[in-house]
Amino acid sequence: MPEPVDIEFKKAQRGLLYVVSAPSGAGKTSLCKEAARRIPALEHSVSYTTRKARWNEIEGVDYHFVSPEVFNQMILNNEFAEYALVHGHLYGTSLKTTEQKLAQGISLILDIDIQGADQLRQRYSEGVFIFILPPSFLLLRKRLSERQSDSTEEIERRLAKAYEEIKHYKKYQYVIINDTFEKAIEELCAIVLAEQCRVSRLIVNPEI
Repeated sequence: MPEPVDIEFKKAQRGLLYVVSAPSGAGKTSLCKEAARRIPALEHSVSYTTRKARWNEIEGVDYHFVSPEVFNQMILNNEFAEYALVHGHLYGTSLKTTEQKLAQGISLILDIDIQGADQLRQRYSEGVFIFILPPSFLLLRKRLSERQSDSTEEIERRLAKAYEEIKHYKKYQYVIINDTFEKAIEELCAIVLAEQCRVSRLIVNPEI
């Protein structure tokens, strides 16, 4: 019988990228922020945008609000891991910040639209992609109206776009129906924790 040797098991140190998409009003931002609050070493990625801040939004917490000129210069400098034009405004994720956080062992959860998610699939093959659905279009309309941040015309535009976006759910690895917030956040946290326990993230020394 061979001499027994010590074998060490540990998880990969690099953080994971969780990409969450959903039609406007389905609750993806609230879910991502709550997941980051509940799970250690998980941070909500703060995107750059050219749109104006809403009354309850804080610079550097909800978004980095910049001018179109600054955003376009960042595009020229290749500073984005992804960027897209959504509802008439530009949104993007900082490549430098993303890489720094993942290298430090911090996982990131991003709430971005399907265009940005498509770009991140090309850059981060190990990413985890999650789609959030509302229980129904009727409820989605109600949620958008209750936000009281958009005109009737803007709500109709968002609903039309939502209809097209929902068709892309099959590109994602997971789907959550946000019927009640607590159930949806439990499912999102379960996905995050399960992905951290994948065999592919286990490091065995020496190999057996």
